[in-house]
This record gives sequence, structure tokens and C-alpha cells, in this order.
Amino acid sequence: MPHSVKNKKESSNYFEAIFNYATMGIIIVDFSGTITAINPFALQEFGYADDELTGRPIDLLIPERFRKDHAVYHVEYFKDPKSRPMHSGKDLFAIKKDGTELPVEITLSYFNKNNEKFVMAFINNISERKQAEAEIIKLHDELESTVEQRTLELTHAMRQLEISKEELSRSLKKEKELNELKSRFVTTASHEFRTPLSTILSSAYLIDKYTTTESQPKREIHLQRIVSSVNILIDILNDFLSVGKIEEGKAEVKITRFNIKELTATIKEEIKDNLKKQQQITYRHEGDLFAQLDASFLKHIIMNLVSNASKFSSETGIIEIKTSCINNKVTLSVKDNGIGISKEDQRHLTKRFFRGTNAVNIQGTGLGLHIVSRYAELMNGTLQCKSELEKGTEFIIIFYTQKS
Repeated sequence: MPHSVKNKKESSNYFEAIFNYATMGIIIVDFSGTITAINPFALQEFGYADDELTGRPIDLLIPERFRKDHAVYHVEYFKDPKSRPMHSGKDLFAIKKDGTELPVEITLSYFNKNNEKFVMAFINNISERKQAEAEIIKLHDELESTVEQRTLELTHAMRQLEISKEELSRSLKKEKELNELKSRFVTTASHEFRTPLSTILSSAYLIDKYTTTESQPKREIHLQRIVSSVNILIDILNDFLSVGKIEEGKAEVKITRFNIKELTATIKEEIKDNLKKQQQITYRHEGDLFAQLDASFLKHIIMNLVSNASKFSSETGIIEIKTSCINNKVTLSVKDNGIGISKEDQRHLTKRFFRGTNAVNIQGTGLGLHIVSRYAELMNGTLQCKSELEKGTEFIIIFYTQKS
């Protein structure tokens, strides 16, 4: 057999293998718009049997509302055929045998055979990508709405602080404190927002790259990173809003009688999903079940202390919560086995924006313990800290309540 004939036969075999085993749809159409060949993947994608489409018009795979435009485009393409994407930048759809529409990407190529032109269409079902894009858009809209709302609330809080500043202008010390709060807010917010926003942007970009079914686990990882980053942004905004309310004197105490064991157990369940993967929380209560405090403030205190304990502890750390109600004295303890706090830093823990010298690389606003101490004060409570470097930290708050 001549070498050239052998090469042609081998090339033909290669083409047939590519055509039959390709993991995308391939359809060959002649000038009249008749399907002359279609590969098994395309038949399966559109729900047809082996002999149902060959010799049939390509319009069978085009939604009716697009057929008229496609006829014009088909004729124009044959006048000047080139290898190129079809309608780049526009949404394209194909229709299955059962009437279901699929979003698709189509790339066109052409060849001549026996002086007749044929178009070869490479068709890729992008349903999963479109679904991922829709999820990203939804998350983006939710994030945008949340940030916008929180920003409006924060702007309002800052405006109220400015009014308070003007009303108390005779106090130079108060004026300096308000200026410091504004300055530190801009610095801290711009720094703390950068990491989660970068995470959201990079994850959204990467999700778009995973278009196959096998990539679903990777898409889910990046979606979880986006959700986690949104929660971080919400926590930061909540901290600033809480400080704003405290400084404005709008943090009103509402004392009620409630089951402290039940409340703390509920909070424990709510926050456990926000911990590092292998961290655990234990909870123990002693004494009476009922306490008279502001339940909302107490919940904020517990969630802040547990969140701190998680951030400054190892991946396998155990966080211990204890409560007790004995002789009108309510005690709350949150203990971890994390990096600890130096004696020098312990003297400044409740100052606004203070970060420990060994915590500079751990995300946070430096407002959590300030908020905890102020909420404790509003409920006639005192905050204590017991800690040693590399041996963990225990925060204890004692509330002296009135007799019920």
C-alpha cells in the first residue's frame, strides 16, 4: 500500500475516533441545512436515537423563536465561511427531543468535499455553568444588598456620633475620642474588608472555570468561601454598629427573667458551625436555671467571647462555656487553650481597636472585648481575664442581679 494512501486511511481512522468518542456534540450540516452526520455524544445530549437526525433539517435542534434568524445566518455563513464562535457574546439555545431547551456554546468550522461546502458545529452544553453564574449573581446581589443596608445603618450611626460630638463640643476629650473612632473605623474597615472581598472575587472567578459535573466539589468549596466571607463582612459591620449604639447611649438594657441554661445551649448550637473544622464546645451549668439580665446583650457577649476563643485557638481546640446562678450572682466563663495573652496586653484588652501583640496576623477589628465589657457594665457586671501565653485564656463575667 502506498505511503500516502496509508496516511490518508490513518487520518480517516483518527477523525472517526475523534468524531465518535468526543465529549462534546459534533454536527455536520450541508448548504441546505440538512444534517449529514452527528456524533453519539450529540445524539445523547439531545435525546435522539442513532438514525433519527441524519438527513433531517438542523432546525429540529433550534428553538422555534430563533429559526428565522438562523436561516439568514446560515446563508450568510456559507458566503464567507470561517472557523469562529457562533454569535459570540450572545446567549444561544438548543432544543432537545422532549422540548427541553439547553444553553449552549457553538463553534463553527467548515470543509469542502467533492466541491460541496459543509459546516461542522462543535456544541457544548453550558447548563451547569449558567447555573453557577446564576448562583454567583444571587450571592453578589445578596452581598451588595447586605453591605448597602449595613453601610446606610453605619452611616446613620456615624452621623449621630457627629451630632453628639457637636452637642458635647465643650468636652475636648470626648471630641478627640469621636475623631479617633472615625479615623480608626476608616483604617480598620478598609483593611478588614480587603481580604474577604478578595476571596469573594477570586472564588467567583474560579467558579466560572469549573464547567463540568466533576468540578461540582470545587464549585461548592468556592461557594462556601464566598458565604464565609460575607459572614465575616456582616460581623465586622455589626461590631461597628454596636460600638456606635454604645457611644450614642442608645444601647438600652431590657432586663427579663429567662432560662439561662436553655439560652446558652441554643447559642452554643448556633455558633458551632462557625468554628474551625475540628474545634469543639463544651457547656456546663450550675445552680438555678433562671436569671434576670438582658438576654440579647448576654447572647452578644457569649458569641463574641466564643468567636475570639475560636480565632486564637488551634484547629483541634476545645472551648469551655460555664454558667452559674447562685445567690443572685450570675457567672459566665468562656475558656480556651489557645495562644494566650501577655500580662502587659491584658491591661489594654477592653480599649477600642486594641489588638494583642501576638494577634496582629489574626483577623479582627479590636472591638469585640470593648463591646463585651460595655455590655457587662450596662448589666452591672464585671469582666475578668485569666491568661498565660501559650496556655490559653479564660474570661469571667460576674453579674449581681436583683432578687426576683
